[in-house]
Amino acid sequence: MKRIYDEAEPSDGKRILVDRLWPRGIRKDAIDVWFKDSAPSDELRSWFHHETRLWPEFERRYIAELDAAPEVVKGLKTLIGDGPATLLYGARDEAHNQAVVLRDYLAR
Repeated sequence: MKRIYDEAEPSDGKRILVDRLWPRGIRKDAIDVWFKDSAPSDELRSWFHHETRLWPEFERRYIAELDAAPEVVKGLKTLIGDGPATLLYGARDEAHNQAVVLRDYLAR
């Protein structure tokens, strides 16, 4: 995973944007796929608003959303395939964003 604003590298493989909103200033050809259905709901995203004090509850709620959407998770796993693939996100906080939760969720 990496921030969408970081330079693309050949080792990224398939570049998959996992944000619900399109990041400012990014061209469409900067990614391979925009899989916005894998992002947290608008309600959860707005509630969290990148406040680190809410991180544990955000993780719990986002995992619950992923558990409730097995077709979305399966679609993302299919899209990733055998890799390599990079989950892209726009948040400034590299430790507290949905891509971190999603990466760990997919790895289990």
